[in-house]
Formats: sequence, C-alpha cells, structure tokens
Amino acid sequence: MGTKVRNIRMTSTKQSLIQAFVNLVNEKDFEKITIADLTKGAHVNRATFYAHFNDKYELLDYIVREYISTAIINRTKGEVTFDQQGIAKLVLALCDFYQQPSMNCRSSYIALVVPQLTDKAIIELRAYLLKGLESLCSAEEVAFYAPIFAQVIHESALQWATGKVTLDKEKMAERTAVLVVNGFHSSVSSLS
Repeated sequence: MGTKVRNIRMTSTKQSLIQAFVNLVNEKDFEKITIADLTKGAHVNRATFYAHFNDKYELLDYIVREYISTAIINRTKGEVTFDQQGIAKLVLALCDFYQQPSMNCRSSYIALVVPQLTDKAIIELRAYLLKGLESLCSAEEVAFYAPIFAQVIHESALQWATGKVTLDKEKMAERTAVLVVNGFHSSVSSLS
C-alpha cells in the first residue's frame, strides 16, 4: 500500500476516533468511556485504536494538542512574528480555542481537561514564541522571555473566555500585545 493511501487512511481513522470521543464525552462521564465505546462509535476494531493511541488519555492529549495547534495556525497562517500584530493573533487564537462549541462536556470531563488545556496551550504558545524571538535576542534571553510571554498571552485569553474581562476580544488582544511587545523592548533596552 502506498504511503499516501496509508496516511489518508490513518488521518481518516484518527478523525473517526476523535469524533467518537467528542460524541461520547457529551453523553457520559470520561471515566466511564471505554475503548469498546470509542471503537464502536468510530466503526473500527480495538487493534486499530491501539495502532493510533495507547489509551483514552493519549487520545484526549492528541485532541487537545490538535485543537490548539489548529487555532494558532488558523489565526497566524503559519507566520511567526514577534510584533503587536503577531502577538494579538496568538491571543485571538487562544480565544478561538476556548470558544469552540464542539464539546458541551459533562463536568467530569471539564475537571480532567482544563489543567491539560492550560498546559498544552502554554506549550504551543511557547514553541511559537521561541521561533519569533530567536532573531531578536540571545538564546538565553529567548529561554527566559518565551515562557513568561506564553503565560501572559494564555492568561489574557483565559480571562476573556471565562468572562472575567468585559472587553471585546479584539481590544483585549490588542492590549495584551502592547503589554508583551513593549514590555519586551523595555526590558531588553534596560539591560543594554
């Protein structure tokens, strides 16, 4: 079988498993979802599930990473920039991610996934920021700034998503971008 056909088949199978998970998590508690439930909903056998994921936790991890990455790529179009427009796009991407209506989940799922969402979002933001900052400062400074800015960007989007900020998301993204970019330039210039 050709590589292209195999890749298309794997992608289709993963999408079926993801959709089965989304459907199930809306119907029952996460702890009660079994591999049998997932394979039945995806119309695949157990061996096929295990060819893609070790367990339902790995499937959940994959879903969270994919949703976050997709939100960032949709907003940034894959362009990595460390300027006010680029940072605002990252904030908006996280707002989009937290606003996704695809999972009107039961409380057991929410309790399990919220810490994971935060961790995965910060990891994705940090990876993006590492690339954006690498041409602007030393490797040591990049390692210092990227995780801090990832936290700030994530927190602003989370504040908006939870209703703790009454600004519209574009204004909130703009303010966050000004804070991050101007804070970076001020910090770097004060050290020179």
